[in-house]
Amino acid sequence: MTPAFDGSSLDGSGYLDVVRLAQHSPNWLDDLVLFWSTYGLAFFAVLAAVGWWRARRVGPAAAVEALAVPAIVVAAYGVDLALKLVVREDRPCQSLHVKVLEACPAPGDWSFPSNHAAIAAAAAALLFVSRRLGAIGAVAALAMAAARVWVGAHYPHDIVAGIAVGALTGLLLMNVVHRRSEALARWITSGRLRPLLVAS
Repeated sequence: MTPAFDGSSLDGSGYLDVVRLAQHSPNWLDDLVLFWSTYGLAFFAVLAAVGWWRARRVGPAAAVEALAVPAIVVAAYGVDLALKLVVREDRPCQSLHVKVLEACPAPGDWSFPSNHAAIAAAAAALLFVSRRLGAIGAVAALAMAAARVWVGAHYPHDIVAGIAVGALTGLLLMNVVHRRSEALARWITSGRLRPLLVAS
């Protein structure tokens, strides 16, 4: 079996600085960051739902793009997961044996790239639906990325890679959907799925 990659040589010192800062921060701040790290991805689902609801009132093509966001997020997760299996980087809490806020995952739960960061950054696809929602999603994605280092789950380079995977996958796939949204809207509105695209 191929040995796991140890990413601590890349930015392990920076990771340790953040983890130590978290250990000496107020409990309320750590609890808030831990809550966001654990449950924050649900916020992006809410953003996607709001985007779809509003897009139905704009037009069928806009609604098609909004409906594509969850599928694009799943695709970004798939790309990220494939990279994890190729790189096989141990979690920093395993390599550096440091106490962290979040329970250290078991060996084999690889660190690079960050799934949370990729999923959150894939919300960049919301920019095609609503610039306001896309901007909110971008800020929330950065908060999620920072939180994953703060709680000790990832190195900074895991986060940067996750953001890159999510944002690139989101923007590239949404660009494809955008070019075909009118045709897809005509096909969908001609059948029983019309209510998904058109507000009653």
